[in-house]
Amino acid sequence: MTKKKEALIAEARKRYHSSLLHLLTIDAKGIPSNADSASKASVAIASGIADLLRSETGERLAGQTSGSAFETCNADYLRETFLALGHIRPGEWEIRKIGNRNRMAIAGFEQFAHLVALQRAARNDPELAAALGSDYTITPDVIIVRNLLEDEVINEPAYIVDKTVARRTSIRKVNGGMPILHASISSKWTIRSDRSQNSRSEALNLIRNRKGHLPHIVVVTGEPLPSRLASIALGTGDIDCVYHFALDELLKSVEAYGKDDSLEMLRIMIDGKRLKDISDLPLDLTV
Repeated sequence: MTKKKEALIAEARKRYHSSLLHLLTIDAKGIPSNADSASKASVAIASGIADLLRSETGERLAGQTSGSAFETCNADYLRETFLALGHIRPGEWEIRKIGNRNRMAIAGFEQFAHLVALQRAARNDPELAAALGSDYTITPDVIIVRNLLEDEVINEPAYIVDKTVARRTSIRKVNGGMPILHASISSKWTIRSDRSQNSRSEALNLIRNRKGHLPHIVVVTGEPLPSRLASIALGTGDIDCVYHFALDELLKSVEAYGKDDSLEMLRIMIDGKRLKDISDLPLDLTV
């Protein structure tokens, strides 16, 4: 019998989880690397996810190492999935991992290019620097970039533009603009109160400091506790949505744990479309 072919995103999701097994480890005390050892619920739910994903046994990576590796896995997953959706969202796309390498990396994109002038002015004016603080500096973990189009591409189906029109639009390369930031993906292997507020602050800075089109702003996390997921997923106005690295497995683990309040909280986030699975992310980013 011929084996039924698996969908691209289904296959990519499995490879994504395989790539995360060096992060999702269980130490000698039986505590998964994404669990809070001080929380019985966190350990139990994370253990259920790890069992479902057949986690290997090993030691927890240092927090910074875990975060960086999680960013890399998320970037690789999006390259495999989002870049395969050109028939839905045509364009010249790039997936880049930024991390903490450059606090002004965001200024390399059309919506935030003015931040260079702002930084220059603040450097030369101490009072202005004190007033502005560092709220305008934003360093996304992973980004999706849309490169600008040559006129030959724009005019491929018909003679759409010439030198007399559309001389200020951002997407047209001849106008001399910068690439467009399409999405900012914050990667949080776990969520603690300070980390959730950090994600919200980054989102608000993107919203406040942009000129033009707002990029997608999402969070990808491996946090097992529904209450901590709620701290970042519930509410609107800043983050588009939170995506869990293994939502189906999380739901099964919470159901098995048997705490109605945790299950109710999780269902509120899912039914309210504030929490989705990593497999939903590529298609949501085509919108």
